[in-house]
Amino acid sequence: MLINSNEYLAIVDDIKARIKAAQRRILLSANSELFLLYWDIGKTVNEKSTWGNKFVENLARDIKLDFPDVKGYSVRNLKYMAKFAKTFPDLEIVQSLTAQLTWTHSNALLDKVKDVETYLWYAAQIAEAGWTVDLLKEHIENGLYERQALTKKVSNFAKRLPSPQSDLAEQTMKDPYMLDFIQYREGMVEREIEAELVKNITKLLLELGTGFAFVGNQYHIEVEDEDFYIDMLFYHLKLRCYIVIELKRGSFKPEYAGQLNFYISAVDDLIKSEQDNPTIGLLLCKNKRGMIAEYSLRDIDKPIGVSEYKLIKDLPKKYENMLPSIEDIESRISAISEDG
Repeated sequence: MLINSNEYLAIVDDIKARIKAAQRRILLSANSELFLLYWDIGKTVNEKSTWGNKFVENLARDIKLDFPDVKGYSVRNLKYMAKFAKTFPDLEIVQSLTAQLTWTHSNALLDKVKDVETYLWYAAQIAEAGWTVDLLKEHIENGLYERQALTKKVSNFAKRLPSPQSDLAEQTMKDPYMLDFIQYREGMVEREIEAELVKNITKLLLELGTGFAFVGNQYHIEVEDEDFYIDMLFYHLKLRCYIVIELKRGSFKPEYAGQLNFYISAVDDLIKSEQDNPTIGLLLCKNKRGMIAEYSLRDIDKPIGVSEYKLIKDLPKKYENMLPSIEDIESRISAISEDG
């Protein structure tokens, strides 16, 4: 009997998919078991804390004697286990974390964040975006939690977008945006800043976040034989919508919202397909002037957010040299490709 080539290839693809799914389940199961073991050991170390540092040192040494080829039970890692168990005494929370991050991610969080709420927020972002440990550390250093979770953002997303798109749009928005790869020059105009952003588009995508795909800058649209040019046009792969970004060198002005509202309407009519969600607008200003921006957006029909941006001159000294590594950029590009 002759083999049907198309049917055979379909069977091969199906088996490959099942193998990959099984491998992922095995890895997740192994990660879960490791977390629970480390947590349990950490509890024991905490219970014997009155025995002093010698207890941990002796424990690490004796484990090494019986398991010479097994890594992960050094004095340093045993102390991480103790800290993890102390931070999360609730077994249910520990079990939920095993599906979100690796032990190395957890250690980085234990080192760099101060409270459980911040830890859990970053853990959720790791699970969603697949950050490397280096990228996680960079986001913590750049205050992503403070910018994205704590900052009072100015937008009308809740009123102009259906749920859950409104929630995702709000989570996607940052304030401020750290454009720390652009050196501020006195008298710098909007077009020069925009040119630097396009020149460093990979770094811009890294700062904007997972899911942004660059469509073009000075994107041309024509309305009633008149030419208009959008500063930057993106498509968001998770929101499934176009995002119009307008860049302003100075402080927010009410007329900026009207201009952006016009661009969003034009994109909705001229570019957006039936499968796309409503287009979103984002104004980047040196100063968002919160109440003025809020009043300006209140009766605007289209979904718009207003955020500030910071260039190198505006950043605290500790941020000036925090440019992303090649590995971080490649990781973000990979994540964007997978979302597609």
